[in-house]
Amino acid sequence: MKEIRFAGFGGQGIIKSGIILGKAVSIYDNNFATMNQSFGPEARGGACSSTLLVSDTKILYPYVTKTNFFIAMSDEAYQKFKNELREDGILIFDSDLVKPTEKHNSFPIPATRFAEELGNRIFANVVMLGFVTAITNIVSIEAMKKAIPESVPERFAEVNLKAFDKGYEYGKKILKESDFKTEEKAG
Repeated sequence: MKEIRFAGFGGQGIIKSGIILGKAVSIYDNNFATMNQSFGPEARGGACSSTLLVSDTKILYPYVTKTNFFIAMSDEAYQKFKNELREDGILIFDSDLVKPTEKHNSFPIPATRFAEELGNRIFANVVMLGFVTAITNIVSIEAMKKAIPESVPERFAEVNLKAFDKGYEYGKKILKESDFKTEEKAG
């Protein structure tokens, strides 16, 4: 079983990221997933997170205890949840918004900057999903490319797929340059 936490602030698509990944894993990769979400009282700008458990067998306890993968999209979120990351876990973070203070196995990506290059920073979460797909190998690229268009307004499907591809290609490039090996899907 893999435990994943997406964290950032309201308006970054943190909850939507968990929903899209969970849908891709459970519907299109035929695994099991369970998701929980939490957010502050503010609609935008407040802290929020979504957690996802992914497994190839039924999930009996639906809560994250120690994350295998922590996706941080704000420094506040990183500070709040960094101690949940397993010693051998992987930190994936927006390099323009998060400044890690601990030593982790980590993969930075300028997700917000890439999204701005695509026309709007609102696509940063989907850039991050592409990167997460490449780095973690939790879900297949095919499953993500089916789940994304179903999870966003139709008029934004094409640009979201471009955002996903941008993150995915960047992740593959980073993996090729590093000596890090990803695990098999779900497991």
